Amino acid sequence: HMNKLVIIINGKGGVGKDTLCNFVAKHYDTRNISSITPILKIAKAGNWDGNKDDKSRKLLSDLKHLFTNYNDLSFNYLKSQTEEFLVTEEEVLFVHMREPEEISKYLKYVTSQGLTCKTLLIERSSFEFKTYGNDADDMVGCYQYDFTYHNDLPLAEAEKDFITFFENNLIGGHNHE
Repeated sequence: HMNKLVIIINGKGGVGKDTLCNFVAKHYDTRNISSITPILKIAKAGNWDGNKDDKSRKLLSDLKHLFTNYNDLSFNYLKSQTEEFLVTEEEVLFVHMREPEEISKYLKYVTSQGLTCKTLLIERSSFEFKTYGNDADDMVGCYQYDFTYHNDLPLAEAEKDFITFFENNLIGGHNHE
């Protein structure tokens, strides 16, 4: 039985983060959370249509900043989810978050709870990157991640490759200093 492991995962939209998390979930009891979840609820209440066009991305980014300043909504959501994770049988917690200062803050919290936490950036070279014009998407690269995974293989080969990467790099090793 492995120790509980928290992985902060980041990467631009469309690089395959959800697919990779789903691979891990086939092998380990996994919880997947995102700092944007409570923000999406608010946006939907305001008739956001679920679209991820530039206008919508800016809306979500702006709302997130507003609620971070108002009551630290996203951080408190992540905290309560992490507390739940601690009392379950779950082994792996994937935490999707964007901004470098947000990553640092959550990392400090989660290590204070005695949990092992690693940061992981997903990149894809075959991917057409653009600048989105909002902090959340544009600042993905502005953090020193523990590990970077290049999600460049065809889907049929990706699962075996990522699980091997996951087991060799993220499981075991030492606590995040």
